[in-house]
Amino acid sequence: MLPLIGITCGFNAPEDRAFLARQYIRAVEAAGGLPVLIGPVDADLFFPLASRLGGLLLPGGGDVDPVHFGQEPQRGLGSVAAVQDALELGLTLRMKEMGKPVLGICRGAQVINVALGGTLYQDIGDQVDGALKHFQDAPRPYPTHGIEVEEGTRLAALLGPGGRRVNSFHHQAVARPAPGLTVSAFAADGVVEGIEDEEGRFLGVQCHPEWLWEQEPCFLALFRWLVQRSGEIR
Repeated sequence: MLPLIGITCGFNAPEDRAFLARQYIRAVEAAGGLPVLIGPVDADLFFPLASRLGGLLLPGGGDVDPVHFGQEPQRGLGSVAAVQDALELGLTLRMKEMGKPVLGICRGAQVINVALGGTLYQDIGDQVDGALKHFQDAPRPYPTHGIEVEEGTRLAALLGPGGRRVNSFHHQAVARPAPGLTVSAFAADGVVEGIEDEEGRFLGVQCHPEWLWEQEPCFLALFRWLVQRSGEIR
């Protein structure tokens, strides 16, 4: 059986609607995994089923409520969804307990960092001097700014070290990395673009590789890492 990869869905609270871009599903399929979509259910209800997953993909989405990293909301904070925060933060810790891999994309990388004890910039434009434009107006598959991937990291092993161009759709970002996490990539303005742990369980990127892999196949390596690690755990 193919490794089961859980993918959490986004949640629009005003419309009471769950959603997920099909690009995430296609990327997991292309990497050899079987996607399992997880709607905005109560985290305690889903925990018993988490043991059946090989790995977890946390996709992009809205903002993480700053209450989860000990801050009050600032003026640049966008929409939050309490049910999604509770599910994703809880599942991340559950996967840690079971030693299973988690890939975080954009918001997903931020969720990993917060779940493990780190903090976020609530709004890069307000809190980072000289910040680049991190929420592009260009089409989703188009890379708009550069990042520098740190040598010797897992991300470098997957994408190659040094400079690379990526797409960008975020206004929050990792501020203080959680204990046990290493920064694996930066943007030119110093904003964190990649995080990972030493044990090979957590990998997070701020870009959206689900929109990049078809034109730049190296980005599929991120999803293959998740599927491969999931297969090793089973």
